[in-house]
Amino acid sequence: MMTQHRSAFRKLALTTFLVALPLHGAFAQDATAVAERLKGLMALQNVTLGWSGVSGDASEMVLEGTTITVAGEDKPFEIGKLTLSGVTEENGGYKIETISTEPYNLNKDGATVDVSEFTLGNVSLPAEGSTEPLGSIMMYETAALENVSIKVGDKQAFQMSNFEAQITPPKDGKAMDFTGGAEKFTADLSLVEDPKSKEVIDALGYQAISGSFDMAGTWQPTDGNMALTKYDITVDNAGTLGMTFDLGGYTLAFLKSVQDLQKQMAAQPEGADNSAQGLAMLGLMQQLTFNAATVRFDDDSITNKVLDYVAKQQGMTAKDIANQAKAIVPFMMMELNNAELTKQVTDAVTAYLDDPKSLEIAAKPGSPVPFALLAANGMANPKELPNTLGLTVKANQD
Repeated sequence: MMTQHRSAFRKLALTTFLVALPLHGAFAQDATAVAERLKGLMALQNVTLGWSGVSGDASEMVLEGTTITVAGEDKPFEIGKLTLSGVTEENGGYKIETISTEPYNLNKDGATVDVSEFTLGNVSLPAEGSTEPLGSIMMYETAALENVSIKVGDKQAFQMSNFEAQITPPKDGKAMDFTGGAEKFTADLSLVEDPKSKEVIDALGYQAISGSFDMAGTWQPTDGNMALTKYDITVDNAGTLGMTFDLGGYTLAFLKSVQDLQKQMAAQPEGADNSAQGLAMLGLMQQLTFNAATVRFDDDSITNKVLDYVAKQQGMTAKDIANQAKAIVPFMMMELNNAELTKQVTDAVTAYLDDPKSLEIAAKPGSPVPFALLAANGMANPKELPNTLGLTVKANQD
C-alpha cells in the first residue's frame, strides 16, 4: 500500500510542476486564443493540454476542467482550474504576474492527498522568434507551494510545508541562477509495513522524522554548463545528505533532441522494440561532459545509533563493530588494485568511525571528461575509472 501511495504522490508532483513547462510567445487577442497557443506549445514538450471551458480575457483568464496527458500515458490527469492573472504584452510576448492551480484533493485506497495552491510568479512568455538565449522557453522568477499532506486513514503519513523556489533568468551573457527548498517535512515511519525495516526504525528511534531540504545551482544555456551547487536533505537528529554535480553540453539543442526522441518512443505501440531509440538516447548522452560531482554526509547522531544497534544484534560493543569495519575496508578495496585510493578510503573510514562528523566522496577530474570516454573506460577497464574521475574520499573536513 505504501508503494502505491508514493507512486500517486510522484505523479501528483510531476503534474503540479508541468505548469512550468517551456512555452513560446503568442500574440493572442483573447482568452481562447491564449489558451490555444498554450496548448500548442505544451504539445512541443510532449504534453497534451485540455480544458472544458475558458473565461476571462487576455489580462486575466481561467481554464476550467484543465487536464494534461504526458506522452506515453493514456489517461489524462485532472488539474482542475488554472488561473493566469495580470497578463500584459511585453516585447511582443507576455508578462504574467501569476499562474496558479487550485487546491488539489485525492482520496484513494485509504489515503488522502491534499495539495495547496501552486503558484508561479513573474512569468515571461517570449515572443515567437525571439533571439534571446531562452527565447522559446517560459521563465518564471518565483514558485511557491504552501503545503502537501498525505494521510493514511487518520494518520499523517507525510507533510511538506513552505516550498519556495527563486530563479534569476540569464541576462547579458550571465548564467541562470536558481535556489529552492522546503522549510519543513515530516514523515511517520511507523506506517512502514515491512517487519525487518520496522524493527530497524524502532531500534533507532526514527518512528517519526522531520527535516528540510535546500537546493541551488546555475545553468548557462549558451554553452550547456549545468551545475547543481547544493542539494541537501536534512533529517533532524540523524544527518544531512548532500549532493552536487557539474555537467557540460546541457544545451537547448540537446534538450530538444531528447524531447524529440522521447516523443518517438512514446508513439511506439506497447510491446514494440525500442532498442533503436534506446541506442539513440545513449548517443545523445555522449554529448555531455562530466566536470565534477560530490556526495557528502554530515552526521547528527545516526552513525553511533547504527553502531549501537548492530552491536546489540551481534552481542558486541559499538567500538568492536567500528574496529571490524575499519579492518574490512582494505580487503574490500583490494579489487581495485589502487593503493592510493585504498589508503584514502581506509583513513577516511577510520577517522569517521572514531569521530563521526562528515564523510565525502568527490569526483573531480583535471579536465572535463566526455561521457563517451567514461562509458568506454567503464566497459574496458573499470578499475581505471577512479583515476579517470579523480576520485577522492575524505572525512571530517569542511
